[in-house]
Amino acid sequence: MVCRMFRIEAEVDKDRCDLLRARLRNTNTAASPVLAALRGTPGEREAPLHVWALDSSGDLAGGLVGHTWTTWLHVTYLWVDTRHRGRGLGSHLLSHAEHLAHTDRACTSARLETWDFQAPDFYRRQGYDVVCVIPDYPPGVTEYTLTKRLPVP
Repeated sequence: MVCRMFRIEAEVDKDRCDLLRARLRNTNTAASPVLAALRGTPGEREAPLHVWALDSSGDLAGGLVGHTWTTWLHVTYLWVDTRHRGRGLGSHLLSHAEHLAHTDRACTSARLETWDFQAPDFYRRQGYDVVCVIPDYPPGVTEYTLTKRLPVP
């Protein structure tokens, strides 16, 4: 039996994680001409993209945290304080991030994930299309993956 040939461990190990990531990257690069062409270019690396909204007191009113990779903007977090919702701040933060990604980093698309109780309808109104629906992730919640072609008109 194959399992008897190996010692299996389940522990967090940063060094092994880095090694595994590097080996997977090399395997993927060898298998994909597209990824091979990215090697050594600026598009190969993820670059953080953060947009912040501060109120008149300098307190955080909202923000967007994401990154760009190749020609994609990936929005990881978008949040607006309850006191400032309904005024277009979320739309402005998202639009600003999309603009920066397109004009400064040559991104042509954006993607994000959101849960059913968060903002799928908000993102649809911003021009995003649902490309994936995962029910019960976590149990009782549906996760949506949405994408949008840039530039923003």
